[in-house]
Amino acid sequence: MAAVVGVDIAKRTFDLAILQPNGKHRTKSKLSNDNAGFSVFADWLQRYAVPGAWIVMEATGIYHEALAEHFHGMGYQIAVLNPAQIARYAQSQLQRSKTDKLDAKLIATYGQLHVEHLRAWQPEPVPVRQLRALTRRLEDLQSLRQMELNRLDVSPTTVQNSIQAVVQRLDEQIAWTLEQIKRHIDDDPDLRGKRDLLVSINGIAEKTAALIMAELGDIERFTDARAVTAFAGLDPRLQESGVYRGHTGISRTGSARLRTALYLPAVVALTYNPAIKAQAERLRARGKRRANKPSVQRCANCCASLTAY
Repeated sequence: MAAVVGVDIAKRTFDLAILQPNGKHRTKSKLSNDNAGFSVFADWLQRYAVPGAWIVMEATGIYHEALAEHFHGMGYQIAVLNPAQIARYAQSQLQRSKTDKLDAKLIATYGQLHVEHLRAWQPEPVPVRQLRALTRRLEDLQSLRQMELNRLDVSPTTVQNSIQAVVQRLDEQIAWTLEQIKRHIDDDPDLRGKRDLLVSINGIAEKTAALIMAELGDIERFTDARAVTAFAGLDPRLQESGVYRGHTGISRTGSARLRTALYLPAVVALTYNPAIKAQAERLRARGKRRANKPSVQRCANCCASLTAY
């Protein structure tokens, strides 16, 4: 069985652990999350892991990407897990404490137990990563703008000019970022083709298409539409026990940004897209409940259909 190295990554440091044959862990703590730390990690791997070892870590925003790409380039097998998997495993083991070293041990143990089901991580194309950086920056700018507008509503006149100046500057940056997103997609034939296909769907405009492409990444890595639905956290979450039938919502174990991007297109599609509207009618005819207000749960099946359209 291949060796598994568990890595717990933070913004500035990471911890290592590998499960030994005697059931104990060999660990190393607080390596710097940069090239110097990667060099120490590489030496550690040479001493304590076989060349075909798995390096397993959680998806931690962008903090894991440099390490994963570095060691993927060195020929190691990389697995990037959904943090919910490790959190649920920790609960199943009744783990009461939480430290970086303990988390590294937990990841190593989980990876060793499930080594046959680990999926090899591949670095995403640079254009996709650049697009994601732009769309997330746009999201940050829009959030900052809304915060300033909220302050403007309750602020005294002595600071309103300052707030309006900040809003004006944010508007300029938002416009610039939108232009950069459009130019980036136009300059890449692959992204441009996918954008044109997405906007041909009723309810999806260019901004939404960019966000979907950025968060979904390479669509070819998914086996089918169900896998895309699960990635977005839109798969149904059943609650049944004996004769009890609870509310069926969505799992939300997936990309929140992708769910957000699909929400309004799903609402629009329920009204204006004949194929999606017909599907919604079929689901209601089969007894599926319809919420009184538009909600993410109501649009789950619709969003899943949009990803597979």
